[in-house]
Amino acid sequence: MSALPLRMSIVVPVYNDRSNLEECLAAIRATALPGTEVIVVDDASTDGSGEAARRAGATTISLDQNSGPAAARNHGAARAGGDVVFFVDSDVAVASDAARRVADTFSSDPTLAAVFGSYDALPRAPGLISQYRNLLHHFVHQQGSAEASTFWAGCGAVRRDYFLEVGGFDADRFRRSTIEDIDLGYRLRRRGYRIRLDKALLGTHFKAWTLYSVLKTDIFARALPWSRLVLEGGGAPNDLNLKRGQRLSGLLVLLAAAVLPLAPLHPSLLGLSAMALALVVALNWPLYRFFLRARGPRFLAGALPLHWLYYLYSSLTYLGVWGWVHARRGLRQLAGLTAGSLPRSDRA
Repeated sequence: MSALPLRMSIVVPVYNDRSNLEECLAAIRATALPGTEVIVVDDASTDGSGEAARRAGATTISLDQNSGPAAARNHGAARAGGDVVFFVDSDVAVASDAARRVADTFSSDPTLAAVFGSYDALPRAPGLISQYRNLLHHFVHQQGSAEASTFWAGCGAVRRDYFLEVGGFDADRFRRSTIEDIDLGYRLRRRGYRIRLDKALLGTHFKAWTLYSVLKTDIFARALPWSRLVLEGGGAPNDLNLKRGQRLSGLLVLLAAAVLPLAPLHPSLLGLSAMALALVVALNWPLYRFFLRARGPRFLAGALPLHWLYYLYSSLTYLGVWGWVHARRGLRQLAGLTAGSLPRSDRA
């Protein structure tokens, strides 16, 4: 007796992203399999995103208060009737074979809990910063391990039963767009569930980036919470952005930046700084070669300082969080020792 086909629910959280949502839903209609339900969770938008979703024929859940994508996705998954919940961001147009790839992946491997893909190499927004940012994401995911250590909700699916078992996205901790999907992946893995990175599961990203939005997102929505997650026991797997070569590159850029101001006093330090950056180029040459082939030498020349800046602020953020976490632990230990040394009558 053959197994019943998997039912799929596609969940799209949206907040004031009407124009992108319409194109996102058009792409979903092109990929949806028979019987697929499409659920849009309107996170208290004021630009008519909910109305656009209803006109497109999607089941629409309208939230009264903006709660963030983690909560919005949880509302969609709670309403979903599918065996698999396929999460797609409102600024992503999935490829025409996306739903079929997801269905085939789960059907061929009953032990798999989740699968996710990556942005394609054709980001929509022009300009150096937008192209750099989106192509970097594409390359990192394309180089990741197929047996993944985490999850990505921009274009990723999870078996609904497993999703509910681990409590879904942590909407209390992650009230804004941050690393709620990474946290979900860590919790799935701690339960012993498997996650796959399907490098052929692709979506086109529409988002335009500025230097300010990159810095704000990378520091406050990525580096800070991810560093805390790692230091609190989430671990630092040798995969994606946390590969050993990535971590070593961060230390080398820190070294180069630290000694450069002293070079006027000690000229030999200029050579040390140059050597550190040369090692960064060697460690990241596959990425830089990809940039060169995809967009040419002028693009690579602009992307290099952006990438080194990324390593600098990410490493500084991690070191700051590391110092804060260990300082708190030291203060707690000191408080415990102090309380333990007081006479019993003086203790609270």
